[in-house]
Amino acid sequence: MPQLPAPAYPAEARARLEADAKEVIARYPDSRSALLPLLHLVQSEEGYVSRTGMAFCAELLDLTTAEVTAVATFYSMYRRRPSGDYQVGVCTNTLCAVMGGDAIFDQLKQHLGVGNNETTEDGKVTLEHIECNAACDFAPVVMVNWEFFDNQTPESATQLVDDLIAGRTVEPTRGAPLCSYKETARILAGFPDQRPGAVEATGGAGPASLVGLRLAKGEELHPKVVAPRGEAARAEAPQDRPQPGAEHLSSHDAPQQTSASDPEHPAGPAAEEGE
Repeated sequence: MPQLPAPAYPAEARARLEADAKEVIARYPDSRSALLPLLHLVQSEEGYVSRTGMAFCAELLDLTTAEVTAVATFYSMYRRRPSGDYQVGVCTNTLCAVMGGDAIFDQLKQHLGVGNNETTEDGKVTLEHIECNAACDFAPVVMVNWEFFDNQTPESATQLVDDLIAGRTVEPTRGAPLCSYKETARILAGFPDQRPGAVEATGGAGPASLVGLRLAKGEELHPKVVAPRGEAARAEAPQDRPQPGAEHLSSHDAPQQTSASDPEHPAGPAAEEGE
């Protein structure tokens, strides 16, 4: 059904947002390029990108509401409905999942009594699964308002959300101190974080992430990251017993014989069923 036009912001809020928006727009040679930070700005006002916020962006950038809506619905960082003070994202992509991310997500759903992209009744926590937090070295990873909480377990993640709900101070594993979701949105809009020590706080990548950088710099790495499968077992096993794993070599144990190099086991067409 057709919707009524979005309500306008109250006069005080609009005046404040217009002043901030003009500062953002002035940073770009083409005003429409300011759309992404402006969406963060209106998100910092209400905690999500409302129809009012999208109409505001469209008006200031001389865009249609359809153009603004297309962008706001494309990026998952923009919320389309009210969310909690703390956006808790659990990585459920491959590595985090097998390291425990799925178990963490299931535990938090049960503990908080909410599903994916749902908010607790007190408005404190919104839970969501995230495809990748880009922090595989520290899997499984949970993010709160885009700050990292690394190497989590179902127990530690449960304690984390309990602390958030209770208003206790929690410290990210690395990066800036935690702030509310609205405050995070304003920072993402391009306004400085005024909290003491927040800008100086940082966190580095894990050792595995830095291997490529070290190689590029010409640093000498350990000659063997992973021992060939069965090598340790062969060194320790009595010589009169079969050597575990010797017949199940992994790809880094190449070269191995292939059908092209082994005349006794040539490749050929698959036999018909029954042959």
